[in-house]
Parts: sequence; structure tokens; C-alpha cells
Amino acid sequence: MIHERDLDAMFAALADPTRRAILAKLARGEASVMELAEPFDMTQPAITKHLGVLERAGLISRRKEGQRRPCKLEPKRLEQLTRWLGGFQQFWEASFSRMDDYLDELQRKEKAHARNDRSHRRSR
Repeated sequence: MIHERDLDAMFAALADPTRRAILAKLARGEASVMELAEPFDMTQPAITKHLGVLERAGLISRRKEGQRRPCKLEPKRLEQLTRWLGGFQQFWEASFSRMDDYLDELQRKEKAHARNDRSHRRSR
């Protein structure tokens, strides 16, 4: 079960394109702050702030190795978010299934109506 405040923190973290890009890079493996800062036109302190937001949301973790501070993705947290979103996926799949059934019924009625019209015109 995921708490509402945790969801708020995760969605706030994911709302920023820089943080999403950082997560995408970390999905390929651990990276240092300097490696994460490379593609962005911002200072290291600015990247560090983004990392802090991601860390507080539980989406990444950092550890200290001498001067290096490698960051890594936290898959368990992402799994919780995926499960929460999965509930909505089930809702939409059921909704689309009902819509498919409704459209099939409309097409059957339309075909039946067209057959009736043709047969009615022939009988005149």
C-alpha cells in the first residue's frame, strides 16, 4: 500500500523534465552527480537539488564512496507506483472493452437497419 504523501512526493518529483531525464539515465545504471549533470546546462548544486527531490520521493538513493556519490534507481518504489497506476489501467481496459461491445452492437443494428431498408425498397 502506498501512502498519499508518498504519491504526492513521487508525482512532484516526476513533474519535472530534468528529473525524468535523470531517472532515465539511472535506468541504465548507477551514475555520479557529475555524470548526471553532464547533459544539462545547469550547475552541480542545481543538479544536487533535483537529486534531493528524487531521493526524498524514494525514487533514487545515494551513497558515499570517497569523493564520489553514486546514485541509483530504487526499483521497489517505482514498482509501488506502477502497481498504483495499474489500478487505473484495469479501469480503462474495462471501459474500452465496454465501449467495444457498444460499438459492435451499434454496427449490428446499423447492418440490420440497412438490410431492412434494402428489402423494403425491393418490395415496392
